[in-house]
Amino acid sequence: VQLVESGGGLVQPGGSTRLSCAASGFTFSDYNMHWYRQIPGKERELLATITTGGTTYYRGSAKGRFTISRDNEQKTVYLQMDNVKPDDTAEYSCNVVYGGIDYWGKGTPVTVSS
Repeated sequence: VQLVESGGGLVQPGGSTRLSCAASGFTFSDYNMHWYRQIPGKERELLATITTGGTTYYRGSAKGRFTISRDNEQKTVYLQMDNVKPDDTAEYSCNVVYGGIDYWGKGTPVTVSS
């Protein structure tokens, strides 16, 4: 299983960015996918889940501003982040639970600053 995130970087407050997570090593369409983030000094936080059927769930500060989506043909899960705030500065990672084991990518950093 391999997960590779991309798309992070510097974003201005109120701006938007889209993160991508390319998956390989498993049948992507058969698994729910998740986005997490970790703010320095804090625990990793679940932001969003998308099921195999495309149902989405959001938690905490992701509600109303972030959108998770997936492309099963491209084996990629996305996180659209809109109206970002300085508090969104964090390392963002995607996750899959495969064979009862959590797999993570290396993450992609997002810095929200003017």
